[in-house]
Amino acid sequence: MEHKLSKRVLIITYYWPPSAGSGVQRWLKFAKYLPEAGWEPVIFTPENPDFDLQDESLLKEIPDSLEVIKFPIWEPYSLVSKIRGKGKSHPARMLEQKEKGWVEKASIWLRANYLVPDPRVFWVKPSVKFLTDLLSNGQFEAVITTGPPHSMHLIGRDLKRKTGIKWIADFRDPWSEWEFLDTLPMKDSVRQKHQKLEKEVLKEADQVLTISPTFQKDLEKIGKRKIQLLTNGFDPADLPKGFQFKKKEKKKLHLVYTGIIDAIRNPIPLLKSIKEEFKGTGEEVNMSFVGKVSEPVQEYVKNDNWLKEHVFFPGYVSHQEVFDFYAKADALVLILTDTKNAKGNIPGKLFEYLAIGVPVLALGDPEGDSAQILKSSGQNQVVSHENLVGIQVALRKLMDGDFEGESGGNPEEYSRKNLAIKLGGILDENSIS
Repeated sequence: MEHKLSKRVLIITYYWPPSAGSGVQRWLKFAKYLPEAGWEPVIFTPENPDFDLQDESLLKEIPDSLEVIKFPIWEPYSLVSKIRGKGKSHPARMLEQKEKGWVEKASIWLRANYLVPDPRVFWVKPSVKFLTDLLSNGQFEAVITTGPPHSMHLIGRDLKRKTGIKWIADFRDPWSEWEFLDTLPMKDSVRQKHQKLEKEVLKEADQVLTISPTFQKDLEKIGKRKIQLLTNGFDPADLPKGFQFKKKEKKKLHLVYTGIIDAIRNPIPLLKSIKEEFKGTGEEVNMSFVGKVSEPVQEYVKNDNWLKEHVFFPGYVSHQEVFDFYAKADALVLILTDTKNAKGNIPGKLFEYLAIGVPVLALGDPEGDSAQILKSSGQNQVVSHENLVGIQVALRKLMDGDFEGESGGNPEEYSRKNLAIKLGGILDENSIS
């Protein structure tokens, strides 16, 4: 179906296929469906980014008609990698290491105190210069920036100042109150600089979006303005043709977690509860962690004779391959962050989990935003990380199939198409001079 597209929006994003992750999915899907809302998206993204995870299969999802402008970027990670003589040197990965040498410690300190707001800050000035010329011909009605990395918002801020174009800032995570910053050895004066930049963005953007009600309230408090809620969602078109999950067998339970396990997503309480509940019962239980899993968690399993026979790490797979694991799952596991931002943490995969239609067990704040969505969507349970007894009770319900109500299925309000149409409405409101 063709759509008359008279309005163009420039979307500035660091993460773009073949990068993997929810940040990519969010704007890949908006770009796919925005034309149905009367807007032609154009993507501006780095030509040679240094992202952690890649999924080549996502390249196939980029619409043929979508214009993607790639612009060179220099990042300090490559320099650190040369000094270390090892692979990629992302601070998040170095923070997870038990033993850190002087290079790692120095890199983390420099990242914390000199690369503000983040290591992509060197892309701001050249991008602003290039895009100022691009915008001067009046081909675009609006610009959208999405962060993190929050350097993208500085590009939007400077373009707004130089050209006056309508600008929407999309916050997928907090900024000055982002839990990741708390893991860095950051000086107070640097934290204050983050706060200053954040307030400038919140003040100067024509509209600000974020992904959860809690982040919405927090940003409204910081910016003293209204913030628009625009959650992540699920694209029914992602479901493979003929997809169906298996029927649960008695005395068997297969749990599946997809995504990253890192320093702020801790599955160990769940692993302890699985062992405590099922060891010696004769019931067949196993769990698969599909994705990148931190070394401490893998070591924890490896050093436990029972767990290493029941917990598996298939590693990272493409987004399409994930559905093979979904099809074999009796329940899907969602491990939310156990940090100060936990209440507003709504992972993109939550909506995909709901669309699959099998029960979900989430570890996280029972009063958080994710919990509210899960509880309103059927056979799902949310238990706090430290409640080991509660986790065991939830596991027993999963094993016994002891549920009330129907599965949540695919809530229409969270379809990527409907969310893109909502975004189109926001663009319409903000592009009127």
